[in-house]
Amino acid sequence: MGGHEIFEITDGQYQVVYNFLSFTFAAMAASTLFFWLRLPSIVEKYKSALVITGLVTAIASYHYLRIFNSWTDAYVYGPPVMNGTSFMVSSVTITGVPFNDAYRYMDWLLTVPLLLIEIILVMDLSPEETFSKAWQLGSASALMIILGYPGEIILTQSQLGTRWIYWCLAMIPFCFIVYTLIIGLANATNSERDPTIRSKIRMAQYMTVISWLTYPIVYIIPMLGASGANAMVGVQLGYCLSDIISKCGVGFLIYGITAAKSSALKSQSGLLNDPESV
Repeated sequence: MGGHEIFEITDGQYQVVYNFLSFTFAAMAASTLFFWLRLPSIVEKYKSALVITGLVTAIASYHYLRIFNSWTDAYVYGPPVMNGTSFMVSSVTITGVPFNDAYRYMDWLLTVPLLLIEIILVMDLSPEETFSKAWQLGSASALMIILGYPGEIILTQSQLGTRWIYWCLAMIPFCFIVYTLIIGLANATNSERDPTIRSKIRMAQYMTVISWLTYPIVYIIPMLGASGANAMVGVQLGYCLSDIISKCGVGFLIYGITAAKSSALKSQSGLLNDPESV
């Protein structure tokens, strides 16, 4: 079923993952509403970029709801324990229903290519170059996710060597994506006439790279000494934070770029239509 190996956890570990998943779902849903409600203020040329930005967080909202439900299905509290005149929460036990973390990889398989495409769409590339870069980056990101997943479900200490192999394989397309964003698109970024917009695009590129660097770090948490429930909880919290930064954080940068470019185009159009400016 693609579920994570399940471990006995404490009440505190259960609650912190529960709250992080809930918070991430709320962040994704709220971001989606904001991006799509702001569409009327964006000129037609850049609406697709903002639609895709909202689509990324909308897809993530759905998958985080599924992850949250899977987490609550995987564990259950026993009957409350009497302690003097009051009751105490009993221990958390495994229900036998697997925790399906494959939802996260299904989410990435859809949203990671879209995250890259939204950056390309605000860069005013030619139609041919837009298609070429979108295809290259989209394919590389999908390959990265596919290569990383088999290792992700390995948490047993004796098999972590195999997890390292998949990590190394996934880093190959990852490095290609980083190179393309920073070096391959540098000329297109530098060709932006407005220094403010140029700075915003560069920030979106670097923010994407920086946020993405957190994923391979979270991936190796089990290889750094964490084991069992600690490794599982650490991975869940790490990926929640990484997703908020890369999807919501970068999404707001994309909104800033589309808003700035729309404002510039509206001002330019106003000047062209103003008889006194001729």
